[in-house]
Amino acid sequence: MSIASSIEHIIPRLYLSLKPPASLPRALPLLRPHRRLFFRPLSSPIAASVDSTATKDNARPPSTDNDTLVSVASERSLVDVNPPRGTRDFPPEDMRLRNWLFNNFREVSRLLSFEEVDFPVLESEALFIRKGGEEITQQLYNFEDKGGRRVVLRPEITPSLARLVIKQGKSVSLPLKWFTIGQCWRYERMTRGRRREHYQWNMDIIGLSKVRAEAELIHAIVLLFGRLGITSSDVGIRISSRKVLQAVLQLHSIPEHLFAEVCVIVDKMGKVSRDVIENELMTAGVSIEAVKGIIEVLSLKSLSKLEEVLGSEDEAVTDLKSLFLLAEHYGYIQWINFDASVVRGLAYYTGIVFEAFDREGKLRAICGGGRYDRLFSTFGSDDIPACGFGFGDAVILELLKEKGLLPDLIRQVDDIVFLLDEELEGPALKIVSSLRQTGRSVDLIQDKRLKWVFKHAERVNAERLILVGNSEWQRGMVRVKILATRDEFEVKMDELTAPS
Repeated sequence: MSIASSIEHIIPRLYLSLKPPASLPRALPLLRPHRRLFFRPLSSPIAASVDSTATKDNARPPSTDNDTLVSVASERSLVDVNPPRGTRDFPPEDMRLRNWLFNNFREVSRLLSFEEVDFPVLESEALFIRKGGEEITQQLYNFEDKGGRRVVLRPEITPSLARLVIKQGKSVSLPLKWFTIGQCWRYERMTRGRRREHYQWNMDIIGLSKVRAEAELIHAIVLLFGRLGITSSDVGIRISSRKVLQAVLQLHSIPEHLFAEVCVIVDKMGKVSRDVIENELMTAGVSIEAVKGIIEVLSLKSLSKLEEVLGSEDEAVTDLKSLFLLAEHYGYIQWINFDASVVRGLAYYTGIVFEAFDREGKLRAICGGGRYDRLFSTFGSDDIPACGFGFGDAVILELLKEKGLLPDLIRQVDDIVFLLDEELEGPALKIVSSLRQTGRSVDLIQDKRLKWVFKHAERVNAERLILVGNSEWQRGMVRVKILATRDEFEVKMDELTAPS
């Protein structure tokens, strides 16, 4: 036990009343006699639990000169090792899982001939400030940078994509099929599968007005579910159109400017009571009769029933019928169903909207998207027909865990080179370099016992253990052990480049 640890166990708090000695120079700050310091070893559990953020109860005024030594002592406390609330660390085992998921995102995108793009996480605040009462605008991580510019950590990706399309202008040929995997930030209440930061797979088709674009995007989602082992009995995709709600509003002579606000309100259907929805709609200026009409239509789960209400010539009905026909051709009709209550909470959607959900109803939406033909004009450009979806990493991992479908991703190393004699470090490095240049992953181990090396090889699932020792090297050889079979033999250095 160290001296510091002994003191910690014997005297929980060692108070030192400090008085300045007579010889202390006047230029140095004086300590108030009543200030007391207590010291703890930096490795103590108490130090490890120190919260770096002061609360109102323990908050102190700004440090003065007389507090200098106290500040020095405080600076030596261990910082809070947890990431900010709502964010995550990715240690190796979690990073392997994240990379596995992202690789599936990328492979599905490749299968559909999409190109990958990326954008800065930090964007102009103006991209994301919109009217209509969207929840997302209340959840921004926004601030003013040192140049006085209003910026934001992006809460979603579509506006960034629109900005890049406008920037590229006529240098790109439409339609564009782009995808990205990016981090998003929202200051929101956390629930299962909902954090303040998450990664999101976005796929967008720009410049195609026909519903075959939506059909293609939904096909991508279904392909991903299949790759992950998820079936149509686990997950469904609800489909509707913003044009349904637009037609209902026109039937009841509700002003166009209320459309976005009404969309935001009715998007809460299924999340809050009907009374809350009705009260919010009336507060927004919708008549009682219109409220009843809206609720009645948005409760429909049958496309044929919708056709009876709106007519077969209605644009929303024809779009939806076309999409369901395409779904039959693609072979994923069993995954989708019509649900008029789906409107999505973002104000810029204009047509078909959809969201995937777990059929047991335990989780929030897995992904969602739709058509946004009028987004570009809000940024001062000419409108371009467009649609896309966002697919977060958090909810799908929760679902895979729930279904027992998370893969067992173990660390794997091809070769471990173990140096038995220090004077052979040069030859050992040549072996390591040669193997790595052939594409094999190699871990060089020195200054360890052989027992530890074998245990390490087992932990990293190494294929071979290569021992570099004097007796073998004098004959121009190294000793190789195949760890799966325990076969052991000597080989020449140039024979190591090919796996056994």
